[in-house]
Amino acid sequence: MTQPPPPNQPPGPPNQPPNQPPQGGFGAPQDPPPGGFGAPTPPPDQPAYGYPQPEQPPAQPQYGYPQQPPNQAPYGYPQQPPTQPQYGYPQQQPQQPYGYPTQPQQPYGYPQHPAPVPPGGGKKLSTQMQIVIAAVVAVALIVGGGIWYARSGGGENDTAGGTTGSTQGQNKGGNGLGGNGKEKVPANTRATLKFQLPEPKVEDITDVGGSWITDKAYVKTGVRSIVGHDLDKGTPAWTLALPGQVCGTSRHTTADNKAAILFEAAKRVGPRFYQPCTEVGLVDLTTGKLVWSTSVTGGNAGDGKARFSEITLSGATVAAGGTDGGAAFDLANGNPRWKPSANAQNCYDMGYGGGEGLVAARKCGSYGSQYVVIQNLNPTTGQPISQYKMPTGVEYASIVSSKPLVVAADVGDTADDGSGISDFFSIDEKTGKLKAKIAADPDRFAARCRTTEVENCSKVVVGNGRLYLPTEEREGSTGEYGDETNEILSFDLATGKQAPEKADAGDSYTLHPLRMDGGNIIAYKIPPYDKGGQIVSIDGGTMKPTVLLENPADKPVRDAEGSFSPDYAEILYGNGRMFISAVNLSKPRESSSTNDKEYLALAFGTG
Repeated sequence: MTQPPPPNQPPGPPNQPPNQPPQGGFGAPQDPPPGGFGAPTPPPDQPAYGYPQPEQPPAQPQYGYPQQPPNQAPYGYPQQPPTQPQYGYPQQQPQQPYGYPTQPQQPYGYPQHPAPVPPGGGKKLSTQMQIVIAAVVAVALIVGGGIWYARSGGGENDTAGGTTGSTQGQNKGGNGLGGNGKEKVPANTRATLKFQLPEPKVEDITDVGGSWITDKAYVKTGVRSIVGHDLDKGTPAWTLALPGQVCGTSRHTTADNKAAILFEAAKRVGPRFYQPCTEVGLVDLTTGKLVWSTSVTGGNAGDGKARFSEITLSGATVAAGGTDGGAAFDLANGNPRWKPSANAQNCYDMGYGGGEGLVAARKCGSYGSQYVVIQNLNPTTGQPISQYKMPTGVEYASIVSSKPLVVAADVGDTADDGSGISDFFSIDEKTGKLKAKIAADPDRFAARCRTTEVENCSKVVVGNGRLYLPTEEREGSTGEYGDETNEILSFDLATGKQAPEKADAGDSYTLHPLRMDGGNIIAYKIPPYDKGGQIVSIDGGTMKPTVLLENPADKPVRDAEGSFSPDYAEILYGNGRMFISAVNLSKPRESSSTNDKEYLALAFGTG
């Protein structure tokens, strides 16, 4: 059985999201509909660990070191919000999920706005000198074959160069990639604001992560509930009441619209507002019924209920992981396939990546000499099909895609921007051999991973045998304040080489990839201050974008959309509809204006 035992730790602190303010609102464009509300789990700040260490060639993990497990904060432990103007602390650097490394860090629910830069701040080059420099840079880029954005290492474990789970596109562009997407261009791409869900009042920070779209409803996590809303009106179609707060949701769903969840067994009460995240369940997103729920003991929890921090599903298996170890359940009835268990090697499954495969990120070894192993599992038995030992200096790993297998990690804490990513590893899921390592310069790329959760990466997608990465914002062609832009670049998973094609966001827009659609990339274009956002489909081969939806530019709606920072929100798109929602709620601020309205979710549609 592959299930590793979690390290021996005392029970952790409350599974509360970080102490961060709520999403901002706007003067309502329409009356908010009645009904229940839902919410996704906010990503907590995570500390950076360890010191850079020399990378070693791949080796099979050597088990057998009894260990005093690392002190990892269990799910939702409140962390100090960052006080520095940019990512990271000078000494201990908190992991900010999804943020822009080059911008000041804002708390949850606040729009990210870069600080104004006064013109003429430095000495200006002459026009002639600028032309000379531009010519030299252009030649260097051509000769360098794109190494401006990517670098690669050597050595066995250093071979040069969903998210989770990818769909292979076929023969659309000249290189045989892209196309076959399900999302069609509507007759009119101009969208209207369909509805907004008002933010429910809470007594303390409350995680509300989790949202899905079915053919009949927009489903959103709420306060001790999950609610299905009418796609056009937002009125509740059904409400699933739960005994405690939802504390984890699967991004993957079954073909018949079922999703896995974690929830607390009782209501949070003051003064701690904490309940352990112990209950595992399966929700039918069509009917709103809880198909089954269960809990398990073992691992670090001993005779008590095991605590989990994330959950996923693959095929007929639901898998949950956390500091107490990992467990898996039969999708049909909730019967355990394996539970957290102690072993002599002090190994435990930190978590799993689901989708087309099931992959475990497993930590082993004694304290001070721990290492991480990536195991491709048989989802039914839990037995490893293959495994790859991550390089020295990796303390956590994130599964970007289970098939093809792509892992993100911060090697030796060299990603000092809070992204949790210094490199991507393309691994053969059948043999466990490294195919390519793709270096992700934190100053260049904008993908983010919550390092202590295994399946929680954003702004990176995998498909067509490629890794698609957005760059950080850069100055647009006008050079004026507010004219930031970026690109999406792609890298071959077999060789690690950068492809020549790229998708350009255009002046004043920023591309934020959401998911694959066949061989195409669905991306959100973050708008400038005077326009609405867009959803575009980008051909995965030619990288040419096609607009699918454009939100209104009138000020009330524009302000509402801008109140959600895409780095701290969930964005879904399907069949002509876009939904953006909060992942964290907090107690209303006393200083809030009475004219401000705060929203749980907004819905836009072209129909």
